[in-house]
Amino acid sequence: MIRRSFKTLVFFIALAAGIGQIEAQQVKFPFQDPSKTIDERVADLISRLTLEEKAGQMLNAAPGIERLGILPYDWWSESLHGVARTGKATVFPQNIGLGATFDEDLMYRIGVATSDEAWAKFNVAQKLNNYSRYSGITFYAPNVNIFRDPRWGRGQETFGEDPYLTGRLGTQFVKGMQGDDPKYLKTAACAKHYVVHSGPEALRHSYNAEPPTKDFFETYTPAFKMLVTEGKVESVMCAYNRTFGKACCGSSYLLNDLLRNQWGFKGYVTTDCWAVHNFYKFHGVSADQAEACALAIKSGVNLNCGDEFAKVPEAVKRGLITEKEVDAALAVLLRTRFKLGLFDPVNNNPYSKIGTEVIASEKHRQLAYEAAAKSVVLLQNKNNILPLKKDMKTLYVIGPYAASQDILLGNYNGVNDQLTTILEGVVGKVSLGTSVGYRAGILPGALNQNPADWAGSEAMEADYIVAVFGISGAYEGEEGEAILSGTSGDRLDLGLPQNQLDYLRTLRKRGSKPIILVLTGGSPICTPELADLADAILFAWYPGQEGGKAVADIIFGDVNPSGRLPITFPKSVYQLPAFQDYSMAGRTYKYMKEEPLYPFGFGLSYTNFSYSGIKLNKAQIAKGDSVEVSVTITNNGKVAGEEVTQLYLTDLQASAGTPVYALKKFARVKLASGESKLVKFMVTPEMMNLVKDDGSIVIEPGDFKVWVAGSSPSDRAKSLGASEPQSAVFKLKK
Repeated sequence: MIRRSFKTLVFFIALAAGIGQIEAQQVKFPFQDPSKTIDERVADLISRLTLEEKAGQMLNAAPGIERLGILPYDWWSESLHGVARTGKATVFPQNIGLGATFDEDLMYRIGVATSDEAWAKFNVAQKLNNYSRYSGITFYAPNVNIFRDPRWGRGQETFGEDPYLTGRLGTQFVKGMQGDDPKYLKTAACAKHYVVHSGPEALRHSYNAEPPTKDFFETYTPAFKMLVTEGKVESVMCAYNRTFGKACCGSSYLLNDLLRNQWGFKGYVTTDCWAVHNFYKFHGVSADQAEACALAIKSGVNLNCGDEFAKVPEAVKRGLITEKEVDAALAVLLRTRFKLGLFDPVNNNPYSKIGTEVIASEKHRQLAYEAAAKSVVLLQNKNNILPLKKDMKTLYVIGPYAASQDILLGNYNGVNDQLTTILEGVVGKVSLGTSVGYRAGILPGALNQNPADWAGSEAMEADYIVAVFGISGAYEGEEGEAILSGTSGDRLDLGLPQNQLDYLRTLRKRGSKPIILVLTGGSPICTPELADLADAILFAWYPGQEGGKAVADIIFGDVNPSGRLPITFPKSVYQLPAFQDYSMAGRTYKYMKEEPLYPFGFGLSYTNFSYSGIKLNKAQIAKGDSVEVSVTITNNGKVAGEEVTQLYLTDLQASAGTPVYALKKFARVKLASGESKLVKFMVTPEMMNLVKDDGSIVIEPGDFKVWVAGSSPSDRAKSLGASEPQSAVFKLKK
């Protein structure tokens, strides 16, 4: 009894000392010996665990095991756009805004910054004996689902509607998060939610997604495959719903055949949180919790976010699964923990030396500013009203979100004590001699109870009006999150809230003062009338902690807008197929045949870019060859700017249905006034892949059309002011 009390005392002394990993002390067990291979260490640790302890280590909130010196660890942490839900951190723009940057290098640097802050915060949390949720270094991000329907409330968490753009940005984020040390993993990123998961939110626990096989391989899986094969993502999260009749977390086809055997995934699979509960509660694929545990593990799950795996011992006792199968699943999971250095001496992992000075540092603040500035999309600029001069006499800022910090954050967000609202950004930018007025004017989603309206009258007395309207996380988000949504966070009406629209109409009727409309939100606001009510329109998304400064710098010309839409804005929901239909027919820029309000890839600038002289190095190629595409881009305007050059490909002679055009490459190109640059892209054989109706992938001979432009090459883009696309055709010989 005395000996046990002494061991307990030693264990808690270690906790109080803030030891998140094993101290540099004498190795007691082989699994604590860093000189041994990970496989040897994993095998030794598993051999020392009881079945109940094994089950506990497969829960996201894994308990400590005192007799082995193992401390508690919670696998559930969030870092969608910066470290989230765990105190002070740098808040980058919400992912849909990051998608609008079309900037791979930026995403890599955000991944590096986020993982730096993650380690710094982890070190402090360990010293506080804080082993609670969100305090670890294994993250449930990025979300690489396809924003296939703009009504989905969680679309804001994605990089947009295009699989290629999503895959490229997600891969770079993963690389930044996971580091490049030859021995140690920096943090573990997670590709979620696998797979075919994008609403409706109200049905997410019970619905069965049945896309055509062609769409499954052409749209829903490519980003996940890219993160696995190129990004080497450490974790994949299986989704709540069923796909092809099987619960995603209980589908051996998804988790073993496709993910592991075909794509070569080596990491661990985690369930979405309490997804195993859905097996017997909603999907009807298991009779009870023990059966659900057995099905999940047999299908390829390693970690249970939730508490259902507490029934693993019962499942073994009932013969539903063997302890050997449990050991195999646990071994995969423990490998990650060893790769992170969590069973090594404290300072072995080089990333453990990252100090707290990086948290919300000036360097990271500047990175958040860069991301915000690159994310804002200029949708309209009548008579080149923007940029405004800073030394105007009077300016009025109006709107329900002008002074809102909430619209900076999005969801799955961190918090920061240096959030700059759009009002603050504008006030900090204009001349000290400028008179600036401000009132909210209208509530976000309801009529004012007081019918008097001084704000509208005062606004008409100013030289210019900056109106900040739109939506916030109260309208869209995850199930249970959006408090003004009557549809579990989804938006079945894509228009500007009616009371806000009516107020803008009133402002326009009162006078002819120029209105600069700044729209906030994580999904399209599809109200064509806004083009008549405003002189200029900026879409700011949820722009992060530096959003107010970035928007103000764009309004007053210190930054030339360069964001591009990562999702199509339809004219109304009536242009969309049924929300629950997972076929891609009629969806996104790739398959939509109706004219949109604003097309994918679109965004204006304060200068004019033109494309000329497109050339292909080969007019005909053999199978397996690539084609080099070159085009000259010229800045014809008076100010420097950054153009997002986009290459699209159309298969003109395919034996199966193909996209109207598909994004295959993109690059940001900086050009001074009057400057021209020759930009080159390589069209590889992989880009010519045709996904057939049965899901098989082939490359067929025939003609291919290449487009290079600053937007998707639609007539609508040109009518809105986008540059004329350049195109050329090459032939793939038989």
